[in-house]
Amino acid sequence: MTNSSVRIVSLIPSGTEILATLGLTGAIVGRSHECDYPPEIQDRPICTQARLNSNALSGEIHGEVNNLLQSALSIYQIKTDVLEQLQPTHIITQDQCDVCAVSFQEVEKAVASLIHSSPQVISLQPNVLQDVWADLERVGNAFGVDSVKVIENLEARVKICQKKIQGLSLNELPAVACIEWTDPLMAAANWIPELVNLAGGQSLFSVVGQSSPQLEWETLIITNPDVIIFMPCGFDLNRTRQEAKLLTQRPDWQKLHAAQSGRVYITDGNAYFNRPGPRLADSLEILAEILHPEIFDYGYKGTAWEPL
Repeated sequence: MTNSSVRIVSLIPSGTEILATLGLTGAIVGRSHECDYPPEIQDRPICTQARLNSNALSGEIHGEVNNLLQSALSIYQIKTDVLEQLQPTHIITQDQCDVCAVSFQEVEKAVASLIHSSPQVISLQPNVLQDVWADLERVGNAFGVDSVKVIENLEARVKICQKKIQGLSLNELPAVACIEWTDPLMAAANWIPELVNLAGGQSLFSVVGQSSPQLEWETLIITNPDVIIFMPCGFDLNRTRQEAKLLTQRPDWQKLHAAQSGRVYITDGNAYFNRPGPRLADSLEILAEILHPEIFDYGYKGTAWEPL
């Protein structure tokens, strides 16, 4: 199949970014409602819609998500009529998290209903950093694109971070709590603890490669992290600030070491930390800049992260 006859629909933002990094932006004919990067893909037809209101309060979103999943409904719907018109040869989706994007079952169901095309489904399943690089390679192989240089470049950026923190002693590695959701309180997991450790921190509350655990407020207070970083799933910097401020109003907040020492930060989790694609290298650099400003200055401050 020549590249000109390839017609890709990407149903997940990280998949879209992987395609773009591999030089395949021109082959993308459709996208999910959440695919917004790189900017030039925003004119492609949208093939999904959410069944919930993402502007609601965190607790309400969480409740809606649970209700939908308990009714065995996907949180997102595929617009099969748009898919039918686009006649894709390939669909990129994921089988990692039913809250992050269209469920794999929904995609299979939609593909089975298509009359004019039977696209090949490429499903990404990243849990750790190495999986993301493997996904890049797999997508490259599927379209006959060499991914070696792209992956080498991303790995080199990781090595630079590792090298720069090598000389730090254990007591120079702050204990870090990354917050993925505020109501209920959840710690960020999967690749996040790995990124924290690579950036010269000691990750608290979650296990590399595992899904995000709920976190008791009392546990946060008792553990008393050196650094708290907010990166709620799907929220940009402004929305994250609103979410974080709700927590900072709680009575025990001021007892926290991180609050007293001004080491509480907000990030654009939607653009960076929540997307298992090439910008996880940026996410690592953002963490390095937050945790060790004396060593790192990549220039992300003000756009990707800010002190709260």
